[in-house]
Amino acid sequence: MTRVLVLNGPNLRRLGVREPEKYGTATFDDLVAVCRAAGRRLDLNVEVRQTDDEAEMMRWLHEAADERVPVVLNPAAFTHYSYALRDAVAQRTAPLVEVHITNPAAREEFRHTSVVAGVATGTIAGFGTMSYVLALQAVAELIAENS
Repeated sequence: MTRVLVLNGPNLRRLGVREPEKYGTATFDDLVAVCRAAGRRLDLNVEVRQTDDEAEMMRWLHEAADERVPVVLNPAAFTHYSYALRDAVAQRTAPLVEVHITNPAAREEFRHTSVVAGVATGTIAGFGTMSYVLALQAVAELIAENS
């Protein structure tokens, strides 16, 4: 069973209470359950983490690169400005899918740019928590192709 990290950036632990009209009413615990269930169906060992700390996120990305672990990454606000995070993602050694609950292109202009998209394997956005399921499916397919 392949290990996959699902990494979440700032404010994502606030799901369910933070702007439910944009992010829905699912809580972070609900998101964890969705990801783990999808992982079981896809024969992936899914580990879900969340941090509001950019340095901690970078350490997790370095860990994934060093161990050749695939990643599903919701960089949240880091998406739009963290060149340090972009540089950490650029060091990836396994598939990395950027994911967003909302569609950043349909939101405020400052959200239209992702500094990590250019070094990610791909991006899935706008499907609520299903974005994570789709990202995990993409990771599973990429792993199968490379086997």
